[in-house]
Amino acid sequence: MFKLLLVIVIAVIYTAFNYKSLGLTDTKEQATQAYEVTQNMRSGVAAAQDIQTAFESHISNLQVNAKAQVVKVLPDDNEAPRHQRFILKLDNGITLLVAHNIDLAPRVESLNVGDTVEFNGEYEWNAKGGVVHWTHRDPQGRHADGWLRHNGKIYQ
Repeated sequence: MFKLLLVIVIAVIYTAFNYKSLGLTDTKEQATQAYEVTQNMRSGVAAAQDIQTAFESHISNLQVNAKAQVVKVLPDDNEAPRHQRFILKLDNGITLLVAHNIDLAPRVESLNVGDTVEFNGEYEWNAKGGVVHWTHRDPQGRHADGWLRHNGKIYQ
């Protein structure tokens, strides 16, 4: 786990300091933000503002913790492992697909559009905003445990 995190940190730092030469950004501010996300990765968990920077910088494999509003409840993905799926919208407008493994964690009860969900999981970049998964305990203990909080109840 540490080696993987170290490789990710080095890659993000390299990208952050070489953004202009790579043609990825026009401003030093974006490179600085990417560096700050890297620092938050080193401390463990990134917050909502870091999700925006991760989205803009195409960063994945980032442990995140934030709160957002449910904008759509999707049908379950019933192929093993099964996932409860829904879309959250952060205050900054970024949308995230949550893929909550219901073979390892209980289903979030009574989830409706407009509800607020706090989450802790792994962010994966995509062009639509991103995906948050690993919102459960890791039975093998190799990955940071995640969770969802809805109506005061934690689902892990």
